[in-house]
Amino acid sequence: MPSGTQTLEETIPMAAVQDLDRPSAPDAPPSAASSPPLPGPIRPSVHRALGGGVVADVLLWRRRNLAVLTAAGATTVWFLFDRAGYSFLSVIANALLLVVVILFFWAKSALLLNRPLPPLPNLEIPDEVVGQAADGARVWINRALAVGHDIAIRRDRKVFLQVILVLWLISYIGSLFNLLTLVYIGVLLSITFPALYDNYQDHVHEKLGVAHNVVLKQYGNILSRVQAQSTKEKKTE
Repeated sequence: MPSGTQTLEETIPMAAVQDLDRPSAPDAPPSAASSPPLPGPIRPSVHRALGGGVVADVLLWRRRNLAVLTAAGATTVWFLFDRAGYSFLSVIANALLLVVVILFFWAKSALLLNRPLPPLPNLEIPDEVVGQAADGARVWINRALAVGHDIAIRRDRKVFLQVILVLWLISYIGSLFNLLTLVYIGVLLSITFPALYDNYQDHVHEKLGVAHNVVLKQYGNILSRVQAQSTKEKKTE
């Protein structure tokens, strides 16, 4: 049985004494999991680039009902006018005739049966919509006139080649499809490509970078040939 005059060294276990004599280990560096992640590249907002309204929601399939309705309506119009052979004016006239007849008899029956009249909205185009459309059209017209000025007055060969290439592509595509089919394809692409690009931006940027380098290389070759031919013509003169 231990006495009351035991020393402190005898009451402390040997293992604890050895732990006190050991030098304290330095603090471990923080693990990689605890460190904040590095910020990645900021992806451009497709929704903001498309205007950020209802149209952007439809093009990006954030409003699936409207997107499906747009695709179904475009397909129906294309089938009626292109495949079924209906005339545009006859279909529009018959549709308006049906709407007018329905509204007329609805209003008459509402007066006789004490029912509410047809809920028609205010059929007016506001001045703001007309002003925005006019401003947009003015911008595009001024751009086209500026391109014509660069070709005719400044004799810019680069702009001249770009316009020739774009017009040739439009002529070639127009020879393959009629106008209605081309508009239908444009509608389908407009509700397909933005959503795909929004989901696969990284892959699209990689492929577009490779394609852009190839196009720039071919365009530089064509431009150098045109400049070499023009210099030869000047020397011969």
